Amino acid sequence: MTGTIAVIMIFSIPILGIITDHFQKQSKLKQKMIEDQLELEKLKHENFVIETQKMRLELEQMKLQDPKEKTQIL
Repeated sequence: MTGTIAVIMIFSIPILGIITDHFQKQSKLKQKMIEDQLELEKLKHENFVIETQKMRLELEQMKLQDPKEKTQIL
């Protein structure tokens, strides 16, 4: 009986170490994935802001050109 308990304890410690190491690696991979997703979302937002600003400038330019075109036609 004591031998069985000793064998179980001897083999359970490395198995627990392997399992713990696996969970730590999994957590690190999840953290890296979340950081990458956050960076991607920041880039998407920055791109959206730049495109919105560009469209605003183009619209303003069209508004400025529109009165000039009307006066040329008249």
